[in-house]
Amino acid sequence: MARRVSMPAADDLFRPTSDAAPEPAPEQRPRRVRAVADTNPDPGEPAGPRKPSGRVRHDEKMTVYVTSDELLDIEHARLTLRREHGLAVDRGRLVREALALVLADLEAQGADSALVQRLLDE
Repeated sequence: MARRVSMPAADDLFRPTSDAAPEPAPEQRPRRVRAVADTNPDPGEPAGPRKPSGRVRHDEKMTVYVTSDELLDIEHARLTLRREHGLAVDRGRLVREALALVLADLEAQGADSALVQRLLDE
């Protein structure tokens, strides 16, 4: 019989062990990280610019294979968004946002879109 083990979350593993927190140095200001707001697409809205689905339950799944360098680039972008812009997004959200940008550009620019130009250059 398979048994699922309950593991502690990262917040539980890396929490402070005492109530007395050390004072941060003046040049080290605490950074606030915020999650990107959820979007709830409304099917009744008129069609406008293409928007990503955001954090909703997704009914469809697609597997995409990437090289290790591409995966590192995605992870680097995710960490940059968190560090420099205070946006906490997961890799799936990052890919959906990028896909929405590319598809909107294709829809608006057609043959002059960056996607078409990159595919023609291959």
